[in-house]
Amino acid sequence: MSSPARWLVVRARLASGVVDDGRLADALIDLGGRAVQMEDEGWWVTHLAEAAVDTDRADLWRDRLSGYLPPGGIEVECSWQDHEDWAELWKRGLEPRRLTDRLVVTPSWCTPERGPGDVVITVDPGMAFGNAEHGTTRGCLRLLDEAVRPGDRVLDVGAGSGILAIAAALFGASEVWALEADPLAIPTAIMNAEANQVADRVTVVEETSTVASLRRRGRFDGVVANIQRAILEGLLPGLRATVRPGGWLILSGVPAEEWDAMAASARTVGFVPDAVDADGEWRSGRFRAPGP
Repeated sequence: MSSPARWLVVRARLASGVVDDGRLADALIDLGGRAVQMEDEGWWVTHLAEAAVDTDRADLWRDRLSGYLPPGGIEVECSWQDHEDWAELWKRGLEPRRLTDRLVVTPSWCTPERGPGDVVITVDPGMAFGNAEHGTTRGCLRLLDEAVRPGDRVLDVGAGSGILAIAAALFGASEVWALEADPLAIPTAIMNAEANQVADRVTVVEETSTVASLRRRGRFDGVVANIQRAILEGLLPGLRATVRPGGWLILSGVPAEEWDAMAASARTVGFVPDAVDADGEWRSGRFRAPGP
């Protein structure tokens, strides 16, 4: 099969004040994008093969994307790029990220410098959310590094690429359950667990989590959930039921201006605030369940 002569590059971002809950990236994929990558200042970018493109007008792309999103403004830019090797398009600007004293997240084509005791997670950009290019993922990873203890049993709600579940396993968790509602993300999460050699401890399950389904999961030493605030608040009673006394909960996916309300909701069901991570416009927080 011959390669396209050129690609349409579509860049899109939500207007200031509109919460990016992941639907913009999903919309770009649904409209034919090969993969999505987050750039600086909230821009998502994807590439479409020329044969699959019926318009390069930014205003028409904006109208199409708006149908997938909550009310609010959206900016769109379109441009043509001559063909290069597809893999090379995604390597630009992506390099290993050191997020803590020991944690490094890297794409597979890089060989990061490793120090004694470093934990390295290998995840490439792709169709499932989560590769340390987003502030919510980075915040969760930093808080996980401080929370996970060897032998912990951990639950990841809204696993996406599986990066948080993989991190928990690499930090020493003996059993990790990764729940994800999107069937398209499941193969990616499984592949990533295998690539990071933790598939024996990370179980990926397709599930649209509810309060009832979470309660059936039993108790965990720690739970992490990186999803939009409206969903988090609805799941809080179930999340409270899954965290053992003295265990921890990490919540993310919350813009800075909404964090106080999110933390108040967590306190209402019995969680005690423990730490907050700030990354640009995003906030992630760790809470404790009362008990020994």
